Amino acid sequence: MDERTDAEVITDSLAEPARFGVLYERHARVLHGYAYRRLGRDVADDVIAETFMKAFRARHKYDPRHSDARPWFFAIAIREIARHHRAEQARYRVLLRSAQDLGEDDLTDRVVEAASARTLRRPLVEALTRLSRRERDVLLMVAWADLTYEEVGRALAIPLGTVRSRLHRARQKIRKYLPDDIAVELT
Repeated sequence: MDERTDAEVITDSLAEPARFGVLYERHARVLHGYAYRRLGRDVADDVIAETFMKAFRARHKYDPRHSDARPWFFAIAIREIARHHRAEQARYRVLLRSAQDLGEDDLTDRVVEAASARTLRRPLVEALTRLSRRERDVLLMVAWADLTYEEVGRALAIPLGTVRSRLHRARQKIRKYLPDDIAVELT
C-alpha cells in the first residue's frame, strides 16, 4: 500500500510517469461509480478514461498544497460529463420509461428492492431532470460521490457559499417534485 499523499504521487510522476497509476488505483472506482450513475456504463468507461488521460497530461499544473486529488479528478470528470449532457438526459428518459431496475443482474435483489425502487425512481428521476446542470452537479457530488462541501467547491471552482446555495436550491426543488412521504425520507 502506497502511503504517499496524492500530491506526492503527482509530484513523483513528473519524473517517473508510471507512478501516476497509483492514483488510478485509488480513485478510478469511485469516479466510475459516479459517472455510471449519471451516464450509464458505456459512457462512464469513456469518461473515466478521458478523465485520467487529461489529469495525466495536466499533472504539472496540480497544486501540491492539496494533498487529496479527489476533488481535482472530480473537476475533470464533471467537465467530461458535461460534454455528455445529451447522454445523461437520454439516460434519465430511459429510467423514466423503465419498469425494471437497470444494471441489476440478480433477480432476488430486484424483487427485494422492486417496491421501493419503483416507488422512488420515477419521481426522483423527474426531480433530477428539473434541476439545472449546476444544481445537479453539486447535489450528486455530495450524494453520490460523498464529497464535502469544500471538496465540491474545489472541484467546481466555486466558493463554499455557492456550493451551499446550489445544494439548498437543489434540495428544495427535489422536495417540491417528490411525493411528501418520499421527500421526508430524503431530508
